[in-house]
Amino acid sequence: MHTPSTAARPSIYYHYQVFKPWLASAHPEQDRKKVVIVGAGPAGMVTALELARHGVPSVVLAAELQFSQGSRAICFTRRSMEILQQVGVADRMTAVGLPWRFGNSFYRGQRVFRMEAPHDADDRFFPIINVQQQFMEEFLHDACQANPLIDFRWGNKVTQVVQKAGHAVLEVDTPEGPYTLESDWVVAADGGRSGIRSAMNLQMEGASYEGFFVIADIRIDLPYPTERLAFFDPEWNPGNTILMHREPHGIWRVDYQLPPGETPEEALRPESLKTRIDAQLAMIGHAGVPWEMDWSSVYSARTLTLPEFVHGSVIFTGDAAHLLPIFGVRGANTAFQDAQSLGWHLAFVVKGLADQKLLTNHSAERVGAAREIIAESGKSTRFMAPPSRGFRLLRDAVLSLSLTQAFVRPLYHWRTSRPHEYSHSMLNSTDDDNGLFKAGPAHGAPPQNVRLGPGAGDGDYLLDHLGGGFDLLYFTDAPALPESLQAVIQNVRAQGVPLKVIAVGATQPVAGADQTLSDADGHLRERYGVPFDHGSNAQAQGAAYLLRPDQHICARWLTLDATRLQAALAQALPQ
Repeated sequence: MHTPSTAARPSIYYHYQVFKPWLASAHPEQDRKKVVIVGAGPAGMVTALELARHGVPSVVLAAELQFSQGSRAICFTRRSMEILQQVGVADRMTAVGLPWRFGNSFYRGQRVFRMEAPHDADDRFFPIINVQQQFMEEFLHDACQANPLIDFRWGNKVTQVVQKAGHAVLEVDTPEGPYTLESDWVVAADGGRSGIRSAMNLQMEGASYEGFFVIADIRIDLPYPTERLAFFDPEWNPGNTILMHREPHGIWRVDYQLPPGETPEEALRPESLKTRIDAQLAMIGHAGVPWEMDWSSVYSARTLTLPEFVHGSVIFTGDAAHLLPIFGVRGANTAFQDAQSLGWHLAFVVKGLADQKLLTNHSAERVGAAREIIAESGKSTRFMAPPSRGFRLLRDAVLSLSLTQAFVRPLYHWRTSRPHEYSHSMLNSTDDDNGLFKAGPAHGAPPQNVRLGPGAGDGDYLLDHLGGGFDLLYFTDAPALPESLQAVIQNVRAQGVPLKVIAVGATQPVAGADQTLSDADGHLRERYGVPFDHGSNAQAQGAAYLLRPDQHICARWLTLDATRLQAALAQALPQ
């Protein structure tokens, strides 16, 4: 019998709520579900919310009775915030979070590199915002609880998954005993130590780096802005690296590398933690400043991924699918992209709008993303924690030269997580004008947000108007869409495919479009590479972009006709 803890987790800044377990005795009827999601972390809850956004119900099984312990993931990227906006929690994240865009690297008391993440008026969100994971989980859980399509079950631990023909059978243990649950699909979002992955004997590919790092969250008053601080080869921790991040509610994270041979148990002893943190504070000029420990943990850097995420009726996502180092804020941010992708791919298969080739595409795209991240994060990891004498010699040479030579300083750049571009996706159109565009997001790229100009509401952005299905941006100043295009759009909608049409450039509503954006200054057209003459206000008629339900570009045309639109939609929804 599963007995999750009913004692609230300790924290000096967050009040943990202990939820009541979901018990089968109170729900005797257990029909087969469309989707069961195992795991209630960021990946699991965003997947549930994405599925619900596309009209697909799901059951979320959480083994514990409360949110995860400690701040864990704290740095969330702009693209993550755009995804969280789609599922309705970005405003709450913004209200409590600390946005930032600069990172500082120090060596021998000198700042040798200052990273500046790009940010302009077209960006609703900052490049990164710091929010402790408990708050983010709370916001996602509240959104799940408010959605009638999501059945959230606390205190339900999956002990076995058996695949049958076309579905899976789950054995679920609870505080009153086990029950059986059938589902067409199972999403394994059960974390880095995935029990489902282990039970299926699935092996990950990649590398695990030697050495350990300590994360310690302390409450302390320090007079620094919200910027990343990295200290290389300090006297108190020679050859190693220390990171510091400001968090909401007066918390600072101190993240330091351990010397070779020290065990996690030794590193987490109170006297060891105090000695190291006091030494770090003294090094930055704040010796003796009182501080209080909230949470500490140990991790090691790993760059691993499953070679395939879809195994029969079981689909892996988040840390259950891949293990990535935290350097470059890649963990939860990658999980959000996994979940957004999985949400629409799986929803369209469940609803019969595409066959299971669509899930093959999801796996190929997200495995490709994981491998790209592994290649990038491996570079960062080897600089932060050199795995061999050769890498250490190279890193130390960079450190030494950076004191006087500016040309080596960019090597400190930590290669921040960025959204993957599905440039080679099987969903991309094979008969469009992608290669003819001189600007704008290309095949597989995420959307370029644009602040809308005169005629739009204050603080109105393009991404505020996208999402929920396919989006067709059609650039025209004509009073109506061509009838042949309207016929294709109506036919696609009649098949149940959600397709929204936004006309861009006209001053009056365009017949056949769901919405019209005037774009009086041509700024949106400019950012999307659509020819536009500011002087004559003339533009190329019928240029268009087709965006998938995750807003990634799958087709774009300088001139769109009905035949090519039909072909692009067929390519994006394999049958």
